[in-house]
Amino acid sequence: MRLSKRERAAIWIGVAFIGIFVLFRLAVFPFVDQRERLGRVLETNIKNLREIRALKSEYEALNRRADTSKFRFEKRSKGFTLFSFLDILAGEAGIKENIAYMKPSTTVQKESTYKVSLVEMKLTGITMEQMTHYLHKIETSKNMVSIKRLSLTKPDEKQQRLNAVLQVQTLII
Repeated sequence: MRLSKRERAAIWIGVAFIGIFVLFRLAVFPFVDQRERLGRVLETNIKNLREIRALKSEYEALNRRADTSKFRFEKRSKGFTLFSFLDILAGEAGIKENIAYMKPSTTVQKESTYKVSLVEMKLTGITMEQMTHYLHKIETSKNMVSIKRLSLTKPDEKQQRLNAVLQVQTLII
């Protein structure tokens, strides 16, 4: 069976088209898909790397803070008690006679070797200046002491005196 020149050309064009289609389907498209997939994987890995670096710097900052805190705890005097510390500061601030009560307590932290020492104290008839001076002494001490709660009341509108109930806490190693 003899084919005309035109039919042979059509068959060759068809074969070439099928060959090109098969070539694209088997070689080019998988290559392009693989390249896109690798691009997405690379973007994901870059994002993960950024997150890891951010977490690393956060971890290092927390470690530095923990080391600083540990150093400050170690520098605290061996017989340190929150109750006596607050009593001494009250004497320095000139409000020792204004202490109505001081109630110490200790709680154990769950899953930790640390205990929290807490002292609730009531101060009566103090001025705002005395209160701020006392609070400043507590918060700026090197003994890792913080104020957990503070409640101020003014018993008499005519007087400039305050009553305060505050809870002060620190960790005990």
